[in-house]
Amino acid sequence: MLLPYLNKELIEAGCDEAGRGCLAGSVYAAAVILPKDFENELLNDSKQLTEKQRYALRTVIEKEAVAWAVGVVTPEEIDEINILRASFLAMHRAIDQLAIRPQHLLIDGNRFNNYPDIPHTTVVKGDGKYLSIAAASILAKTYRDDYMNDLHEKYPYYDWDHNKGYPTKKHRAAIAERGTTPYHRMTFNLLGDGQLSLNF
Repeated sequence: MLLPYLNKELIEAGCDEAGRGCLAGSVYAAAVILPKDFENELLNDSKQLTEKQRYALRTVIEKEAVAWAVGVVTPEEIDEINILRASFLAMHRAIDQLAIRPQHLLIDGNRFNNYPDIPHTTVVKGDGKYLSIAAASILAKTYRDDYMNDLHEKYPYYDWDHNKGYPTKKHRAAIAERGTTPYHRMTFNLLGDGQLSLNF
């Protein structure tokens, strides 16, 4: 069972992102405030769950959370500011939208850009330690998966309904054969090791 909170006295929001290591698509982040007495034995790091479990839990989280929100940063913005900053920005955008203002932020990872006037604690592998971060990881992952599935309808060659934009062999082979889309992150190493240039 994951921990319900770091500080019982504060309104805490857990934050996590999805899509940081992808070659294509926006990066998504979520912020979730759960009730202090929230319990769910299945809730865990989204990577430890099946797709069916993630979507079932998304319904539970959205129904039972005190507040939740999802933030998005586009591929163009990622190329402009870099993926690390983009991940933090996506979290900030999620926090911006919360209906209730948290007093403390639990951030998955070891780095974060300060959010104005709200202290934070970074937690390495936090999505496997705190319920609110795990909940945020599930929302970020499922909303991003929905988005990549929609993009797959427009660009079926890249196998995004399976790889979700991550650098699989099939994805890289499609880039080599067909070139890039408006959704590819042009500052990333799109063809893998030994890439010299993209001649598109």
